[in-house]
Amino acid sequence: MRQGAIILCGGKSSRMGTSKALLPVGAETMLQRVVRLVSEVVPAENIVVVAAAEQRLPTLSSRILLAQDGHENRGPLEGLAAGLERLAERVDAVYATGCDVPQLVPAFIERVFELLGDHDIAVPADGKFRHPLAAVYRMSVLAHVRQLLAANRLRPVFLFQQLDTREIPIDDLRTVDPNLATLENINRPEDYLKTLQALGLKPTDGHN
Repeated sequence: MRQGAIILCGGKSSRMGTSKALLPVGAETMLQRVVRLVSEVVPAENIVVVAAAEQRLPTLSSRILLAQDGHENRGPLEGLAAGLERLAERVDAVYATGCDVPQLVPAFIERVFELLGDHDIAVPADGKFRHPLAAVYRMSVLAHVRQLLAANRLRPVFLFQQLDTREIPIDDLRTVDPNLATLENINRPEDYLKTLQALGLKPTDGHN
């Protein structure tokens, strides 16, 4: 299977006060770190970063592809569509993630790809809650994503309901990610500081 990845950046976070993609995590920005970790599994030329129009991004390898949301503030399906379109003909399936998961475990990505099997989508699930930005999607889902966007049905659950979706109990992923750190995204300043502490890092001036 030709594997790809989509990293959604979005724009400025109202809770964080800045773009999460630019937050420092040691010597890297958060986006640079996530790109590096994803590239341990997926070839760099098959990774696309989806950003908002005119969003400032840190320096990335020239092998990394870039795309823009067609419309802002419409959730992950909009970014997923942009990323799938950018990767057309290159890959068979993609792992989708946000840029705000600096504790991402590459083996987690590998395992979700393995569990895709013959399904259209493989998504980690915690009871009724699913993690659309820690999931694998076949390229064939693009037409369905476009239909949902056109109908203004923006919740990923609508996509899961339409297609052959394998829900992976999150506890089944602890064999590769014991603390499920891959699912720990950063939404608030306290999340950021807690993550830096977990990584053994200190906040830089202006981010503590």
